[in-house]
Amino acid sequence: MLYLFRFMMVVSLFFLCGAKPAEAMPSFTIEILPWDQVKDIIPNQSYFTIIDVETGLSFKVQRRAGSKHADVQPVTEKDTKIMKSIYGGKWSWDRRAILVMVHDQLISASMNGMPHGAGALQNNFPGHFCVHFYGSTTHKTPTPDLAHKIMILKAGGKLDEFLYKLDPYQLISVLEIAVNQHDEKLLSQVIFGSNGTLEETLEGVKHMDVTQRSLLPVEDLPALVGMKLKVRVKWIRSDQSQEENNIQFIIRKDAIEDQWKIEGHSFLKEMK
Repeated sequence: MLYLFRFMMVVSLFFLCGAKPAEAMPSFTIEILPWDQVKDIIPNQSYFTIIDVETGLSFKVQRRAGSKHADVQPVTEKDTKIMKSIYGGKWSWDRRAILVMVHDQLISASMNGMPHGAGALQNNFPGHFCVHFYGSTTHKTPTPDLAHKIMILKAGGKLDEFLYKLDPYQLISVLEIAVNQHDEKLLSQVIFGSNGTLEETLEGVKHMDVTQRSLLPVEDLPALVGMKLKVRVKWIRSDQSQEENNIQFIIRKDAIEDQWKIEGHSFLKEMK
């Protein structure tokens, strides 16, 4: 599947690049570059192309501002329309894995899809949106946003490696992101043994917030293939109703060398 994706991406980029000189063609090597380096590659007022990893759709943007990450705007109304279609026709704060194509480089990144703040271009886009790169932060937090980091690693082909190294507490944080972004694929990567479709389960939940968790130092966690963790979770349902209750996560591995995952049967029962 990965090889097929790479092949299709190469074909898409070939048509995107058109008949440009050979030196302007991308190398087709996807790089995960730190923000301190990327901010000089795409300085303010520069233009570049965003390619959505899931759909393969692309549109052009201009960086207009941003010091901790790039604040960008679609260039034309056509670009705005393509971006909105990537989000299913509705603007959203959900993060998406993207590739930034600039000059002859492909850089892994993450975007949200919610117009906010000021906008200056005649593009039918009421504001700007944010593009994050490895190590970039939001304007209000000193550390990188985990959801953006996950999407950056996904675009760069390093998500599986990241998930494999998670401890059980970090795994629960990724679970929150998967539920809150209604990311069925990410959810399937951190839980196992679920009945029915994850899509149907996610439809009933708008937001999940772990408000309390019992923490042991990571080095004191049982060096076994299974454990139980108790947490308190606040749910916001799709009908706007709210509730808060205690959940016991069953977290285990199929073997010592495997990735930690959450037992899905009990968790999905709690979600319902």
